[in-house]
Amino acid sequence: MNDMTPIGIGHNGAPDPIDEINARYEGDRLAAESWADGAKVENEAQMKEADTLRKSMQRWRLDLEKGQKEATTPLRDAYQSELDRWKPTIADAKRIEGCIVAGVDAFKRAEDARKAEIARLAREEEARKQREVEAAAALARHNPADLEAQRAAEAAAREAEQARIAASKASKDTVKGMRTVTRYAFEEPTEANPRGGHRMALNDIAQNDPDAITAFVEEYVRRNHKTRQISGVRVWEEKEAF
Repeated sequence: MNDMTPIGIGHNGAPDPIDEINARYEGDRLAAESWADGAKVENEAQMKEADTLRKSMQRWRLDLEKGQKEATTPLRDAYQSELDRWKPTIADAKRIEGCIVAGVDAFKRAEDARKAEIARLAREEEARKQREVEAAAALARHNPADLEAQRAAEAAAREAEQARIAASKASKDTVKGMRTVTRYAFEEPTEANPRGGHRMALNDIAQNDPDAITAFVEEYVRRNHKTRQISGVRVWEEKEAF
């Protein structure tokens, strides 16, 4: 809350409209604060006094809201005007960017698939060479006096290392400007399930995330309980102070 002391003589600068509005309601505000001590109204005289103070506090709030709107509208209009000034150029830049992406999309998809296949084959070759290493090493261990077996084991190890390097290089050779996105689609309706994926998804959510169903039901009832009768929901009217 702003300092509610009325602006005095010698105050520098333009009067603060918040302070001016506060000053008009200072007496009623202090009286209202003395009422807001947790005690309940017990008789009609107190009720009338409380209603009078509440109306004064309402006028104070409405005056503040009006002042807030008057003070912020020019700022908001200027902000919106500047946003609007930039929007067409930003939109055109985005449009051009999108056209370029669309034009290169098919080639990049094909190139990405080609490189993925090369990487897959390289990994398979690496695995095959590793199996050869294991077989040659076992043979060399079994025949430590066999020079050819020792040479074959060493050669297999070198080839396996080369295959590993090639597989690593292939896995890093990716198409720039590609990203992985996750998409979804509901299953089509069938005779057995005419509602299709929607019904199946609803059943799945109800079983595995019941809190989400509860939240949806509560929000739906909140928005629609005045316009139609909803099974399982009791609706009534009552009076309350305002």
